[in-house]
Amino acid sequence: MDLTVRINKQFEDSVQVKQQSKAVLAQPIAETAQAMAHCLQQDGKILCCGNGGSAADSQHFAAELINRFEMERPGLAAIALTTDSSVLTSIANDYDYNQIFSKQVSALGRTNDVLLAISTSGNSVNVVAAISAAHERNMRVIALTGRDGGKMGLMLRQGDIHICVPTQSTARIQEVHLLALHCICDGIDHLLYGEQKS
Repeated sequence: MDLTVRINKQFEDSVQVKQQSKAVLAQPIAETAQAMAHCLQQDGKILCCGNGGSAADSQHFAAELINRFEMERPGLAAIALTTDSSVLTSIANDYDYNQIFSKQVSALGRTNDVLLAISTSGNSVNVVAAISAAHERNMRVIALTGRDGGKMGLMLRQGDIHICVPTQSTARIQEVHLLALHCICDGIDHLLYGEQKS
């Protein structure tokens, strides 16, 4: 098969999933931007975690908040729990890999903070553990998942928000996750700083 045909199909599939997602995800994405903006206004911070591509998304999102998205503004408090190799390897070595995020949430999380927990399947054991730790700290949880939401979807509490991409494809879920994160960044900037442009 001509590679351009495959590439065109990838684009078409991505557009279709994004169109389907728009109808079901616009409201929870808006609620997430509002929850995070409120957290930041209350001197809280956003803790982010995930594995693999979701770890990259965690770091990307934290960078957009700490540095800037599309407007000049002060840095916003966010921490990607995926970046400190000494912390990650010491927890994995001394305790268990499944605790690499939960121990950080327990140490760093406060009541006014928000946990952004990312997993395409919703079943990543260490992310599930991070949600439990966040609940113990009375933190609000934003779950970014796909498929049926997995274990993460079932453990969310009142006040938590679930952004679940309605497809089975990991690639498509990750693409919508990135778009959702950009929408959240834009929403936070709009709520906190209005319409000013860079």
